[in-house]
Amino acid sequence: MMNYYLGLDNGGTLVKAVLFDQNGRMVNRASEKLTMLTPAPGFTERDMDELWAANVRVLRTAVEKAGPEIAAQIKSVACSGHGKGLYLWGKDQRPAYRGIVSTDARAVDFADRFNSDGTIEKTFATNFQQILASQPVSILRWLQDHEPHVLANTQWIFECKDYIRFRLTGEAFAEITDYSGSNLLNLRERRFDQDLMATFGLGDLYRALPPLKHSTDICGFVTPEVAAQTGLPTGIPVAGGMFDIDACAIAMDILSDDKFCVIAGTWSINGFISRQPVNDHSVMMNSIYALPDYYFIEESSPTSAGNHEWFIERFMSEEKQLAETRGISVYRLTDEMAASVAPKDHDIIFLPYIYGSNYNPRAKACLIGLDSSHTRSQIIRAVMEGICLGHRVHLEKLLAHKKPRVIRLAGGAANSPFWVQLFADIFQLPVETLESSELGALGCAMAASVADGQYQDLAAASRAMVRVSQRYEPQIELADLYERKYKRFRQFSEQLDALWE
Repeated sequence: MMNYYLGLDNGGTLVKAVLFDQNGRMVNRASEKLTMLTPAPGFTERDMDELWAANVRVLRTAVEKAGPEIAAQIKSVACSGHGKGLYLWGKDQRPAYRGIVSTDARAVDFADRFNSDGTIEKTFATNFQQILASQPVSILRWLQDHEPHVLANTQWIFECKDYIRFRLTGEAFAEITDYSGSNLLNLRERRFDQDLMATFGLGDLYRALPPLKHSTDICGFVTPEVAAQTGLPTGIPVAGGMFDIDACAIAMDILSDDKFCVIAGTWSINGFISRQPVNDHSVMMNSIYALPDYYFIEESSPTSAGNHEWFIERFMSEEKQLAETRGISVYRLTDEMAASVAPKDHDIIFLPYIYGSNYNPRAKACLIGLDSSHTRSQIIRAVMEGICLGHRVHLEKLLAHKKPRVIRLAGGAANSPFWVQLFADIFQLPVETLESSELGALGCAMAASVADGQYQDLAAASRAMVRVSQRYEPQIELADLYERKYKRFRQFSEQLDALWE
């Protein structure tokens, strides 16, 4: 009899409940757009009760779609969620505050202070991380100064998916991949560290950190109340789950250091796994990976396919109407337009900084080199090339430490064969895409299958549940052309930096 596993993915904009069979085949999915609250400039929040209600609704829809026979064979659940941000649970058994999303910037002054007053020199030796405004340490310090009563009432410090798992089970745990990106964890010893928290001025909050668990650990069981609300079987185990980047990487079979993970969505996520952290300040982030004894070495910025979507929404209304007339998506139409232009037939450079850059948060997007001869097709190709070139900036920093035999690509760009080939040509490395379109949820389902005992470990789950869809080889004859474009991209970006101050 077939067993089924449910992945619950809470991202930056959507919550998705996706049901898979034990072979990794998607049975059905349900999703809902989440409401973002912006009560002040730089604030991005969610009502925590409404977030839980949205999770209940998508779970119920997915279970109902499956039907009673399949629903009875759902053996385990796991959650993934956006990293960073902050979700506080109160001593009065209610949310202690609104959920704070990873795009929140209220604590930027605290992050700047930590990065300039010597704090980072004290903390880097144990956590190998930059200090970001979106991390819990910065947000907690902001709350300490601005709303101390909130922290006085706080029982548990949660990340997004750990809060949802708590509501599923009634048991509080901290899953290690998520918290390892928070600056709250001693990565060297893989434990919470009261001295580290004291360095940030947060020593008193050590009491509010839940016990640590791993991705495939059982972290409780679906309560009768939740079962009645969702249709899930009562008492099935809920696995620890993982940070959404880890979930995608696990579902991309990133189980050895000879493959790089690239996620081209709103954010440009680029990384590889290693048994040792990179501790020379040359990469943005080290975090603990879902695979035991590995770190995830990450380079990232908000410079990826979100720029493409923004450009289409703002400037391509005619193309949207034409695509509708033809019965195709506007993304397929823009792929056709870009593919009609040979790479040598334009010299436009696009800097994909619509949402800033992690190197300079004040950087702005630019189209450089336009003249009266340029067409919309050339411009949209330049936008897509610029996003790939932005990924390559991150990739070059990673390549200084490790060269892969292949890139595994996910995110919105992976749905476009033209764009995937562009990545291969600009990276001059083979690029593979995956069969599943719901990688974050699949990674959760894989963790759930291990927690249930269906598979011995994530490697065994990967062999059964992950399949490559297609492989794209780089066109070697384009290497010199894209090398020149990459050098111009870097020159323009660096020379413009002084203008953004």
